[in-house]
Amino acid sequence: MTVWSHAVVRWRCSRVTNLTHRGLCYNKPSKTDLKVPPSPANLPAGSPASSFKEKGRNVQWVFLGCPGVGKGTYAARLSKLLGVPHIATGDLVRHELSSHGPLASQLVDIVNQGKLISDEIIIDLLSKRLEAGEAKGEAGFILDGFPRTIHQAEILEGVTDIDLVINLKLREDALIAKCLGRRICSECGGNYNVACIDIKADDDKTRMYMPPLLPPSHCENKLITRSDDTEDVVKERLRIYHETSRPVEDFYRRRGKLLEFDLPGGIPESWPKLLQALNIYDDEDKKSAAA
Repeated sequence: MTVWSHAVVRWRCSRVTNLTHRGLCYNKPSKTDLKVPPSPANLPAGSPASSFKEKGRNVQWVFLGCPGVGKGTYAARLSKLLGVPHIATGDLVRHELSSHGPLASQLVDIVNQGKLISDEIIIDLLSKRLEAGEAKGEAGFILDGFPRTIHQAEILEGVTDIDLVINLKLREDALIAKCLGRRICSECGGNYNVACIDIKADDDKTRMYMPPLLPPSHCENKLITRSDDTEDVVKERLRIYHETSRPVEDFYRRRGKLLEFDLPGGIPESWPKLLQALNIYDDEDKKSAAA
């Protein structure tokens, strides 16, 4: 059994059963393979889930999803909760460029020419990062936005074992509004979103609400918009993503490793439902909600 601070979860995907629950459609490991965290009612007095510490199988997860859906946000939250590193390939490239490593000069040429970085270079950077993490005793990883193509998925499979692939989904009109509302502080680099998304369904009952993520007062006058966050560019990015991502989703679906999660709203609504879908009990989150 693998146990992390505030969370207990164990995934094995050799045997799976299909489950559709409250809009979450995914392949769920059978009860013999999935260790569900003890509920608060079943925990011994003074022994919350966070008090258990035992060595076991690592978390090796991937987050997929359209540009702007929030992969980095939810991956970072799970990273902190489970005590495993959040690895984004964009960060690996930026780190290599700033460190003047062996691939730095080659990457500078590629970036300056506006070319795509090859799968081989990305895998090389990722392999080195995973090896360094293993040497430091890191308990697994959460990959953010990689792989994005079948070729990348096949290469990754030869590098490491992936336990679970979480595919975040959001209705397109909300996703476009979210992308167009993105803002960055030109001074501190903070990411914010000025869009207030309030969408009602045709039946006038189902509602999606995503409040804006506004900056602190000292950043208000320093906000800038990404040059590529225009409606035409966003729609084209989504078209390309859908075209290339479906084979990747099928790749992991056939292996019984894909969890498809439809975001029902903003973080306050989506986060606890994502934890429920993952069978993760967050003791600290329960405490904050009750406060």
